[in-house]
Amino acid sequence: MNTTNTSHDPSSFVNNSSGLNSTQAPPKIEAGGEYYGKSENFRITKNVVIIGLAFMIHFTAFHGTSNLQSSVNSDAALGTTTLAVIYGSLILSNIFLPVTVIRWFGCKWTIALSFIAYMPYIAAQFYPRFYTFIPAALGVGFGGGPLWCAKCTYLSIVAEATTRVVGNDSVKDVNVVRFFGLFFVFYQMAQVWGNLISSSVLSFATAGEFDGVMPNLTFPSKSRVAEICGANFCPGVDANINPNLIPPQPEKIQVLSAIFLCCMVLACLLVIFGVDSLKRYGMDRHEAGKGQSGCKLLSVTVKLLSEQYQLLLLPITMFIGLEEAFVAVDFTASFVACGWGISRIGFAMICFGIANAIAAGVAGALAKLAGRLSIMLTVFVIHVSLLIWMHQWKAVEGDYVTYCAMAAVWGICDGIWLVNVNAFSGILFPGKEIAAYSNFRLWESTGSVIGYIISPLLCTSIKLKLLLSVMIVGMFGYSYIEYMERREKGLVDRTNVELVEQGER
Repeated sequence: MNTTNTSHDPSSFVNNSSGLNSTQAPPKIEAGGEYYGKSENFRITKNVVIIGLAFMIHFTAFHGTSNLQSSVNSDAALGTTTLAVIYGSLILSNIFLPVTVIRWFGCKWTIALSFIAYMPYIAAQFYPRFYTFIPAALGVGFGGGPLWCAKCTYLSIVAEATTRVVGNDSVKDVNVVRFFGLFFVFYQMAQVWGNLISSSVLSFATAGEFDGVMPNLTFPSKSRVAEICGANFCPGVDANINPNLIPPQPEKIQVLSAIFLCCMVLACLLVIFGVDSLKRYGMDRHEAGKGQSGCKLLSVTVKLLSEQYQLLLLPITMFIGLEEAFVAVDFTASFVACGWGISRIGFAMICFGIANAIAAGVAGALAKLAGRLSIMLTVFVIHVSLLIWMHQWKAVEGDYVTYCAMAAVWGICDGIWLVNVNAFSGILFPGKEIAAYSNFRLWESTGSVIGYIISPLLCTSIKLKLLLSVMIVGMFGYSYIEYMERREKGLVDRTNVELVEQGER
């Protein structure tokens, strides 16, 4: 078990001169030269909610756009190549940029500036070419590393502040999971709004839209859909084989992109004017950005691979990236678009988003009631069953109930995976939140890049088997960490009891 490095521990902002111990509830805390009473909990929650809203609005645009890439920009694999570049550059971004950028600008302004870095990606949809998409994708990737590390660091520090206001250190882990859960409720709703907007725009038929469009094509029969869709889907199936894959009119994509660009501007303004700086809690940009940067962070990342916990956590983290890439690219193309139509992708993904948000919201409460390991084992069984079902199921033309059900169950699993593993990364490495969350995003992004690279190369049935294998390995690693943590905690508790008994004698 990693020990806390007090020099980097965000709890160092607390004034202990009053002589109060951690089990007593102080009437106020000192931070940044000011005093705050217990009403500060409301303000901290307000900051978390505004950050969640901003991310929801911002990623409404990003997810709404990204979910269509494999179907709308399928020529020469433009869409999937762009997504691979995004997550490939995100790997480098997670290593070299977060600490430096956060040290320069602080967590609040890092989030706002990173939102701006995403905007060219939406603007590039007006003129989709490799020379417009690739530079825009690099902007998203290089902005993503600082963005997510700043968000995670901000939530961890305000969770620590809440713990000190309450005056009970034993609830620190619960506060971390609670804030991450609250954040992901908003974040996962981005799937709902983004796909609702995209489906509404793309499903609106204009006069004469289909006149003269591939007149020699006939819609596939149910038996033909069963042959080419679902787990049987392979690269190379396009509108010449299946009219469900006819891309929308360019004018609709441009209207959609204009709406999404406005969303990103609004999200940026929300953070600038609605979120408190961490200076309020005694953390300036240099303190919030403490840690390794550039080559130092890279060396720490490699060094962490020699540590047992980081090595064991790596497979499940990569699985999260793989399964997110599968949903965004392969599920939307091989199941929904192929069997139901491109314009209906958003409707299926709305089910994913709603289920995802609910699961993220209750993940913290469930972990508190039933235990983190029990919840993870349950979602593991559910996800294994889902993958087997998707592999064996025969696709049916327009079977929207099944497509939405698959998306919803996947959303539940993803929400619980994401909240628990994300929070667990910070819990395992206290005082090193930036490095820990940077590693989480690094290996999650690695999984996503692998998913996007293999998407145009392998059939869906093979990718389902790959996901199942990585998930099993990842769950073994995660479970072993939980076992070691409980064993170590038990040894510590027994040692404390023995010391007390010796003292009584």
